[in-house]
Amino acid sequence: MEAKTVKVTVAGETREYPQGACYAEVVKDYQGTTDAPIILVTSNGKLRELHKRMNSDCTVEFVTTKDTIGHKTYKRSASLILLKAIYDVAGKEKIEKVMCHYSLGAGYYFTMKGSVVLNQAFLDDVKAKMQEIVEQEIPIIKRSVSTDEAIELFHKYRMYDKEKLFRYRRVSKVNLYGIGNFEDYFYGFMAYHTGYIKYFDLQLYDDGFVLVFPEQNAPEKIAPFEPQEKIFQVQKESEEWSDKLDISTVGELNDRITKEGIQNILLIQEALQEAKLSKIAEQIAETGNKKFVMIAGPSSSGKTTFSHRLSIQLSAHGLKPHPIAVDNYFVDREKTPRDEFGEKNYECLEAIDVEQFNRDMLALLKGERVEMPVFNFKTGQREYRGDFLQLGKDDILVIEGIHGLNDKLSYALPKESKFKIYISALTQLNIDEHNRIPTTDGRLIRRIVRDSRTRGITAKDTIARWPSVRRGEEQNIFPFQEEADVMFNSALIYELACLKVYAEPLLFGIDKDEPEYVEAKRLLKFFDYFVGVPSEQVPHNSILREFIGGSCFNV
Repeated sequence: MEAKTVKVTVAGETREYPQGACYAEVVKDYQGTTDAPIILVTSNGKLRELHKRMNSDCTVEFVTTKDTIGHKTYKRSASLILLKAIYDVAGKEKIEKVMCHYSLGAGYYFTMKGSVVLNQAFLDDVKAKMQEIVEQEIPIIKRSVSTDEAIELFHKYRMYDKEKLFRYRRVSKVNLYGIGNFEDYFYGFMAYHTGYIKYFDLQLYDDGFVLVFPEQNAPEKIAPFEPQEKIFQVQKESEEWSDKLDISTVGELNDRITKEGIQNILLIQEALQEAKLSKIAEQIAETGNKKFVMIAGPSSSGKTTFSHRLSIQLSAHGLKPHPIAVDNYFVDREKTPRDEFGEKNYECLEAIDVEQFNRDMLALLKGERVEMPVFNFKTGQREYRGDFLQLGKDDILVIEGIHGLNDKLSYALPKESKFKIYISALTQLNIDEHNRIPTTDGRLIRRIVRDSRTRGITAKDTIARWPSVRRGEEQNIFPFQEEADVMFNSALIYELACLKVYAEPLLFGIDKDEPEYVEAKRLLKFFDYFVGVPSEQVPHNSILREFIGGSCFNV
């Protein structure tokens, strides 16, 4: 009897493989033909791990560690290897909890609880163990168990955050990943075996340590560990508040929502943000010499609402704030520079008329009367409509724009007259102890909801444009964040439970044959962890209102 085969097409070339062969066999044949290691594939448009088997003809495309999805898979797999190594070196009985917190530089920041001492010697042993695991090329085994069995297993493993998380899962099955005798749950795909994870480092930092990854664009080069102290302290402070509220994971948030409702959590979080805003305004007022409050932050961080709320607090401290949007200084649309893909680059500094901005700001600083521009986004032209401004002793400009922290934007203004604020939505919530929620996911979800509501842009189009937005942030915002005088975290601990209600219908609107479907499916799976809540109790001045609607500000 003739063995059955399947036809596999890669880049227009078709080869035959035994029916039931796994995708790793195809990858082996094409190893070295890509500019980075292949870690996943798409088969007929569907994302697949390399252990999956081929039962019918298919068209395969490779996902490398240079691709965003591939890079995330690499980091996830490295985290699994790290956890196995820690438990192997320390012994399970000495580990109470290993917690992955948030990104720090080019790595993840971890802490440990238990009787083991975290020092350089221990970290060196863990790194050596990780290298041993990598060299052995141990298969990363995926198995599916019932949700009830997963709850029992994680109770036995003393991973209580996961036990709590799965009590709220509606699906009947859970996928677990294992290396040898160590098993864990991860949100997302894994590498085929441990040998794929060749490059990493471990660095002691603060009360924990950092698992350092290679750079996405140079996947065989470990990124230098450059901690960003200011943003780390903001994340740490936010997480400490989460711990005080006993809400550091999604399971804990779901517990509070189902037992108490959302109102108390909501009021505490909004009060914390208002107190922080008041403190910033007080700091600005006390200096006595600031005329320009420069606010910058990545997309969907809530800059507009923040600037309105800060203005109210500045007024309460005796100042007279005036909002200025740097976007009003855009060059006329036909003069907008183009990026390397030939698309208009609205994120670069050259898209702003920097010279005119500095002339106007200097004139205002000297007490002159200046006619302020308004950019007409429909015509793509800057216009003057008779809006004049003149600054007195107590007047202060609240300037909002992505380049606010870059001194090249405000090169002519005296340094002592500027107060710089960096704002971002730094998600303080984890899915569980080993699965973090990327800050970029929170902002993407905010943007999907806002784009649909205010601009009529579909979730598909928002997701398609997101890589370009992220490139602009990497070039124009993140390099300057540590230059801020203060940082403000606009993320709300309850917001994803609220955004779920708005985002899910938009994500379900993306068809399976669209390239953005893979990302939409991932986000829909992510929302499955959350108990959704209505938005009626969200205050009208909340930053969240900028995205879901109903704000008392013109946002």
